[in-house]
Amino acid sequence: MKVQITNGMFMALMINMVYAKAIGVTQGSMAREVGNDIWLSTLLSIGQGLLIILFAVIIIKRLPQSDLIHQGQVLGGKWLGKLISFLLFVFFLVSYGSIMATFVYHIKDYFLPEAPILLVVMVAFLLGAYAIYFGVEVIARMALIGVFSILALNILIMIGSVPKFDVRELMPVFESGVVKTVWASRHHNADWLMAIMMSCIILPVVKKPDVWKRSGLAGIAYGGLFVAIWPILEIGVLSAEVTGQYIVSCMQMARSAEIGHFIHRYEMFMVAFFALSVLTQIMMTFLCATVSIQRLLGLKDYRRVILPVCLVLTGYGYWVVFDHERAMKITETYWVGVAHVIGIGVLALVFVLGLIFKKKLVTAREKASSSH
Repeated sequence: MKVQITNGMFMALMINMVYAKAIGVTQGSMAREVGNDIWLSTLLSIGQGLLIILFAVIIIKRLPQSDLIHQGQVLGGKWLGKLISFLLFVFFLVSYGSIMATFVYHIKDYFLPEAPILLVVMVAFLLGAYAIYFGVEVIARMALIGVFSILALNILIMIGSVPKFDVRELMPVFESGVVKTVWASRHHNADWLMAIMMSCIILPVVKKPDVWKRSGLAGIAYGGLFVAIWPILEIGVLSAEVTGQYIVSCMQMARSAEIGHFIHRYEMFMVAFFALSVLTQIMMTFLCATVSIQRLLGLKDYRRVILPVCLVLTGYGYWVVFDHERAMKITETYWVGVAHVIGIGVLALVFVLGLIFKKKLVTAREKASSSH
């Protein structure tokens, strides 16, 4: 990738990459596990996300011209680079199932109930594959608009929900216990890891490495703020019991919001403003999975494998969402496990290898600087 994006675009990608799934499906999963304490689990996960993105940026900055895959190759040789490429492909493949659950069930359950599932999945495929052909810069520009949509979405939901909000529903604090509340934060951590592993691939094309830490932390912090509003309002307006009954709890929240005397229902606005965020998530997942396969096969241009990779992700996504029960089991269990094992495991592996083979990083930096 010869293009470069600004740190503002990078932050926008981070926010959009986490927002749709986090407010769409994650809150319901957590409500079924810890009830009223989902807002506490969300806040705890934001702190954990800040630590992980800081860790990731420190790793990438050791060799700023290289992504996580290439740095692994420098430290451990060609086969370690291929192993990391494969693991990252598996990471984004499994993540796409949870993203499709968010996208398809928003559309099918609340907007176009008669539309075939295959049609909705193919729309995601066509838009995603077409967008990534033009590269990360085009998607990043769309993500900037997506941030304004997220702002509008949050402002409208607050306007429609605050009059019905009952702060007593948030009490008692840690009703489920401290350990269980902390453990439930793993659902959101998987969402943050999706954005963080994306950053490990695209950071080399982000301008000004000196401000990567600040941009990464700001992306998680602002994304976390936009997400945290939802569990607080859902508990205060719907209650934990109602929130946990729905796969896409944010749409039920939208149904209960009244934003004016003439517009009593909010779900049409929800779908409209939500679209850019979830489409950005789809596009960046396609892009990262495609780049992973490109590096696995040793190709110079990722565009050669766009079609087969996107078809594989689409086929998997369709298989996941075809059955609601299967979709929720994969989203709440397998995806969360894969996200933590691969995400944190690969970061830890590259970090430790960098400490052991520090001279290799120094040599690679010197070669990179001399070539420029």
